[in-house]
Amino acid sequence: MKLFRRTASALAAVILASVGVLAGASSASAAGPAYVALGDSYSSGTGAGDYGTSGDCKRSANSYPALWAAANAPSSFSFTACSGATTTTVTSGQLAPLNSSTGLVSVSAGGNDVGFADVMTTCVLQNESACLSAVATARSQMDSILPGRLNTMYSAIRSKAPNAKVVVMGYPRLYMLNGTCIAGLRESERAALNDASDHLNRVVSARAAAYGYTFGDVRGTFSGHEICSGSSWLHSLTIPVENSYHPNKSGQAGGYLPVFRAKV
Repeated sequence: MKLFRRTASALAAVILASVGVLAGASSASAAGPAYVALGDSYSSGTGAGDYGTSGDCKRSANSYPALWAAANAPSSFSFTACSGATTTTVTSGQLAPLNSSTGLVSVSAGGNDVGFADVMTTCVLQNESACLSAVATARSQMDSILPGRLNTMYSAIRSKAPNAKVVVMGYPRLYMLNGTCIAGLRESERAALNDASDHLNRVVSARAAAYGYTFGDVRGTFSGHEICSGSSWLHSLTIPVENSYHPNKSGQAGGYLPVFRAKV
């Protein structure tokens, strides 16, 4: 009888130890990769509210990086994306958290390099000719200066985080053409801005592919939710003005997050 009790106790100990090992393994596998979120206002979440103490960077708790991190419990989460960032300021000011242990990086950048804010200001305040000229200039810069700047940024990310999966997020089209808007920009201006967004996405995605990075195209998820759709996930001209032409809370959760989640 004593032998039986000793054998049973030993067996129970083995079972409990095995369960502990399995539980530990499950807990470890449940943790996501060390995640660093880089980029401009479309990644920081400008326009989505709830910026905490992030100041002018406007890092929103409703942004797709914050939403993904909250749902997936990465082993660490560093959020350095900042409103107004260019490829140059991403490279110079946002890469500190990256290292060989970083497993996941998201980034959006390029719109500010070609003067997105200035283009929108011109289109809102000046005539059709000035707007179309500003858009044409931005498109030219997408071909002339932007590829090299993207190369520099992507190379820096690769150098500092050689083992990371990098997801480069694109930009939505701003307008639904022939939509519900009865004032504001002319249809020709809206079409030109949409075409410029398409071109920006082509340039960004091509350079991302050259580095083996994954491109997250959000134009599909935003389709039907552009400005003038009647169900917009993007702010039109609004107060505070820095929110203008940025995704709102629904745009981050419904437009950006599903694409990022699918690419990870």
